[in-house]
Amino acid sequence: MGDVLPILSVPAVVLASGAYAVGASWWRRRHPAPPSPYTRQALRLARERTLVTAEEILADAYAAFGPLYTRPAADADTPDAAPGARATTPSSDPAPQV
Repeated sequence: MGDVLPILSVPAVVLASGAYAVGASWWRRRHPAPPSPYTRQALRLARERTLVTAEEILADAYAAFGPLYTRPAADADTPDAAPGARATTPSSDPAPQV
């Protein structure tokens, strides 16, 4: 009778460890770990995130300051103005009051 308990404990331990392995793999599939910061995938994701952030910054800056760099229609008709040259005459718009 003294040998029955150790003999029956072996299948119980195998069954318990199998149940633990199934539960752990189920948990890992539904809660994946974040990528390691040292992998190529993490480098690619960081590069994409940086590019998206830079594009957002440039889009916001162009939306805010783009009208300042448009050439007036009068300057476009003058033949002596070099392409990309800024107008030397002051604009007729009054300065904004602060």
